[in-house]
Amino acid sequence: MILFYVRHGDPIYSPDSLTPLGERQAEALGKRLSAYGIDRVFASTSERAKLTAKPLCEMLKKEITELDFCNESYTWNDFIVKTKSGSWTWLFSDPDTRVLMLDKSMRDLGFEWYNHPKLVDRDYKKGIERIYDESDKWLASLGYEHERYSGRYKIQSRNSERIALFAHQGFGLAFMSCLLDIPYPSFTTHFDICTTGLTVINFQEAGEYAIPRVLTFSDEGHLYKEGIMTGYYFNTIRF
Repeated sequence: MILFYVRHGDPIYSPDSLTPLGERQAEALGKRLSAYGIDRVFASTSERAKLTAKPLCEMLKKEITELDFCNESYTWNDFIVKTKSGSWTWLFSDPDTRVLMLDKSMRDLGFEWYNHPKLVDRDYKKGIERIYDESDKWLASLGYEHERYSGRYKIQSRNSERIALFAHQGFGLAFMSCLLDIPYPSFTTHFDICTTGLTVINFQEAGEYAIPRVLTFSDEGHLYKEGIMTGYYFNTIRF
């Protein structure tokens, strides 16, 4: 199986939609994925994710299967921190928290990072376990049973499909850390996902197991091809 993970296009968060730029990005992405051939299309229940998947579905005459557990609203509640100014932001977006997540004291905790003394005021364990549980159920429905923290999946039924999942940045970073068995702090401080960034993961089968291998991460070649400005220019996170 090959999994294509896509973040939605340039968003309007309220009301939940896409900007004109986001619509152009979605069209460019649809052209790219339709050339690859996609067997099934999944999307978060948010409108911006479904609108990003729409051009591809129209090109391939596919229906969207909605996955509510991917909706960003749940992940936002699970993975935010209060900043010095009193506002709320993602753990990976707050400068002080990013420094903490890179600290040896955090890295030594591995997959139990949420037990760090500076994070125990919020129940991050509940959030990451929700992502693990729901993601594992979905991947099991595709034929792969996750053996947690081993980096591999027991093959329950062989799957040669190409699967596309349209969702979000915040959810996607948590999902990928779970799927690839990389602790959340390590993953989110070193990776980011641009709008319509395309991540391709091959579930490479070896005997009774499959090991997910990243072929490309948050690639924006479709935007470059269509002459659309990419995240390299306007979506850079500064520490």
